[in-house]
Amino acid sequence: MQPDTAVILCAGLGERMRPLSLTTPKPLLKLAGLPILAHIMTRLRDAGVTKVIANASYLAEQVESFFANYDNVTVLREEALLETGGGLAAMAAKGVLPGAPFYIINGDSFWVDGPSAALPRLAAAFDPAREDAMLLLARSAGTIAETRYGDFVWPREGELRRRLEREVAPYLYSGIQIATSALLHGAAVERFSLNRLWDEALGRSRLNAIIHDGVWFHLTTPDDIDRAEELLAAREVGNST
Repeated sequence: MQPDTAVILCAGLGERMRPLSLTTPKPLLKLAGLPILAHIMTRLRDAGVTKVIANASYLAEQVESFFANYDNVTVLREEALLETGGGLAAMAAKGVLPGAPFYIINGDSFWVDGPSAALPRLAAAFDPAREDAMLLLARSAGTIAETRYGDFVWPREGELRRRLEREVAPYLYSGIQIATSALLHGAAVERFSLNRLWDEALGRSRLNAIIHDGVWFHLTTPDDIDRAEELLAAREVGNST
């Protein structure tokens, strides 16, 4: 079943994106002529999503102003930064998360779909009876930008796992996942990362993933934005919309 709800996480400071993020929240920086969030909203609409829940903190007024142009968007303002896990826990505490599976997308995620659209692929692969969350992973080797050591290892004859210290992992988290509220397992509203929830889910064998079959852009620094603009203008990675 295709989810009708998505969470977009927009509360981060975007410190490595300075000076661009000094006056504009990172999710509202422009790429291919539109704010990154506008690209995400188009992808969600195409996937059948009709309801969006977002958080905002840093330069929150700009995020709220952007979402005011869309119907069925709830923006929760965080007075103190809660990080990705805490932000999700705060949504659960306010009772706005659905009982059915929903997408969770970082507000700075930008991707080009491959032969099949990423969001419907995630929904088709996700089995909430067996998993609390399913991540969309990107291949480090095909990522546009510096990726350092990667995030996950997935041996051909083994289970998904975190990379070990000093290990170079072939897969990165793309900022895109599908989950149910079971991922939270009653987590308190405090400052913590989604990484904690993933590690707990891995320990229960309740975390899975699929590999993105298109192109994913790791947008961390101003140079990443410039490189992405160059590639999109040259149509080296296909049409982004």
